[in-house]
Order: sequence, then C-alpha cells, then structure tokens
Amino acid sequence: MTTKSHTTLRLLRQIHLYVGIFISPALLFFAFTGAMQTFSLHETVRGSDYKPARWVTVLAQLHKNQTTVVQQKKPATPDRPKGDGGADAAKGKPAEAAAPVVSKRQQHVPMKIFFLLVSLGLLTSTLTGIYMSYKYVRNRVVVTGLLVAGVVVPLVLLPF
Repeated sequence: MTTKSHTTLRLLRQIHLYVGIFISPALLFFAFTGAMQTFSLHETVRGSDYKPARWVTVLAQLHKNQTTVVQQKKPATPDRPKGDGGADAAKGKPAEAAAPVVSKRQQHVPMKIFFLLVSLGLLTSTLTGIYMSYKYVRNRVVVTGLLVAGVVVPLVLLPF
C-alpha cells in the first residue's frame, strides 16, 4: 500500500527528472557561454589586440539576445563623448578630465572568479544529473528523447 505522500513524491521526482533532462542542454549552453562572457571573451577591449573568434561572438549573442545576428558596433566619434551625447561640448563647457581607462578584464576579478566557479558547478551538476538519469531510470528511451528534444527545440526555434 502506497500512501498519498509517497505517490506525490514519486510524481514530483519524475517531473523533476523529465524537466531537468529537457532543459539540461540549455543549462550547459548558458553555463558555458556565461563563463566566457564573465571574462569578456566575446568582445574586443579598447587598447587590446584580442579579437574573439566568430563562434564565440555568435554564442554570446544567442545567450544575451536570443539571436545569432551579431550587430556591428559603430565606432565612437572622437569629437563626441560617448556618454552625454556631446551636450556639454555643444554648450561651450570645457570637457571634464577623462577617467583613467581600466580594462574590463581587470575589474572585479574576485567576483569573476566566483562566477566562473558557479559556471563550473552548474556544468558539473548538470552533467552528473544526465549521468544519473541514465543510471537510475528504467525508461532510457524517454530520457534520450527528452535530451534530444532539449537540443532540437531551440535549434528549430532559432529562425523565428
């Protein structure tokens, strides 16, 4: 005889398994691309020779804006400061002294390391969850179908 709480718990475990397997490809994608973005590997930095690979910028664009179309940034014009739209220059006020340029890669290193560890933890947790799904579930066909669907559905939705 099974109790109502036992039946409920079994149902919740199945829901957790099936939803988790379906979204696991997206979790792996977001953990990986988020780690790259944490260290600004998807963009060029002023004063640096670094130019990201095309696939890195496309994945970052997909992560941030749900599209693979990468917009080209317009270069800032030297006569117009980027932040205020040139309002002070138009009024004849002298421009304020520019703040020292600090590379994005040098800012907030401890927090960036923490979020890299979070990304690695999410990757590890998701991969072990997929492994356990195959190890402890009787119906591997359903698990495989949901895993494949978690890859195929976003690819099908990409053009929309």
